[in-house]
Amino acid sequence: VQLVESGGGSVQAGGSLRLSCGASGSIYGDACVGWLRQAPGKGREGVAAIGSDGTRGYRDSVKGRFAISKDNAKSTLTLQMTSLRPDDTATYYCAAARMVRWPSLSQHDYNYWGQGTQVTVS
Repeated sequence: VQLVESGGGSVQAGGSLRLSCGASGSIYGDACVGWLRQAPGKGREGVAAIGSDGTRGYRDSVKGRFAISKDNAKSTLTLQMTSLRPDDTATYYCAAARMVRWPSLSQHDYNYWGQGTQVTVS
């Protein structure tokens, strides 16, 4: 399975960005899929995820600002980000975790990773 992100970029605080992730295989239907990020000098942290049971989870700092969605038929995962803040600056990774039903925000649950896309908020 290969995951490829797109949609990163630079934006001013308060702005919006939309990240997308395409998968080479049909993994989205039976895996937890999510977005994680890593800022310089910090560890990788979960941002938002959708469990294989369809439930969604968000880290507290992005609740009400970010929205995750997926299209199983198109093998596409999307993260809509609004009201962006400078502390959202990071490399964002799309990831998938086979056999995980819940919306995990732990990097240790994920088996497949994209290459990452940079988001910079100034």
